[in-house]
Amino acid sequence: MVRPVVPEADRVIGVRRPVLTHGFVALVDYMGNDAAIVQAARVSYGQGTKSVRDDRGLVRYLLRHRHTTPFEMVEYKFLVRLPIFVARQFIRHRSGSFNEYSARYSIVPDEYEVPPPEEVRHQSTRNRQGRGDPLPPEAVERFRTDLDRVSKDAYATYSRALADGVARETARLVLPVAYYTQWYWKTNLWNLFHFLRLRLDPHAQEEIRLFAAEIARLARVVCPVAFEAFDEFELASIGFGRRELVALRALLDGKTPTEACGSAGLPLVRDDGRPMTSGEGVEFLEKLERLRRAE
Repeated sequence: MVRPVVPEADRVIGVRRPVLTHGFVALVDYMGNDAAIVQAARVSYGQGTKSVRDDRGLVRYLLRHRHTTPFEMVEYKFLVRLPIFVARQFIRHRSGSFNEYSARYSIVPDEYEVPPPEEVRHQSTRNRQGRGDPLPPEAVERFRTDLDRVSKDAYATYSRALADGVARETARLVLPVAYYTQWYWKTNLWNLFHFLRLRLDPHAQEEIRLFAAEIARLARVVCPVAFEAFDEFELASIGFGRRELVALRALLDGKTPTEACGSAGLPLVRDDGRPMTSGEGVEFLEKLERLRRAE
């Protein structure tokens, strides 16, 4: 038995792809490729099924019908350097193995993230955890200046504490979440798809989207066929719930979108008569707009 090798992936192993000011993503190792997915799937059926469906068609079939186990046969190991505030979002994805740089054993480098001016914006009026419209330039610069000052002051306090003999595990408490950490992350392809489906979404925070995009570029080199299917059947697909299907049927019967939402119980207006800016009805109309723009 020969270990699957992807020459294009071997050439990028260890190459650090920059993200943000001080961050990066590097592919450390991989196990398996598109052929490994096919091999795992055909264990159940035997070699005789190969004439029925070619490899690319089988991978697409598996993803389309969410037969997930064969995708778990492919594994990746990444080295990721990222701000702590991004790391806290990253670690929510529990389906992987993490080994993080220890600030108990090592001194934290003096590296922190100050977002570019265009990323300092108002709180979104629709998304309770996201950014919205631009802020006045003076508010943007005041925040960025304050963040720079606070970070420098915190690191000076951290350095002074270390010089006074304070244990590293205690001295690190003064550092803000703008500072950087790094870790090794090992995950299989199916769990990686789940991570990317959430973190490439436009509603995800911009900083983690940048890391997700770079991770996807590296992972795609190992399994280009699987990623082609992922792009089509996961990222570019649109799911509809039961009431949304009722509304779609009403649209096919000639009703307007507003009438269709009404007949399906998808509200578009509040009790006080004001138009809704979020909710199931608004999201359904957004899905219709995506359908209109689909190529």
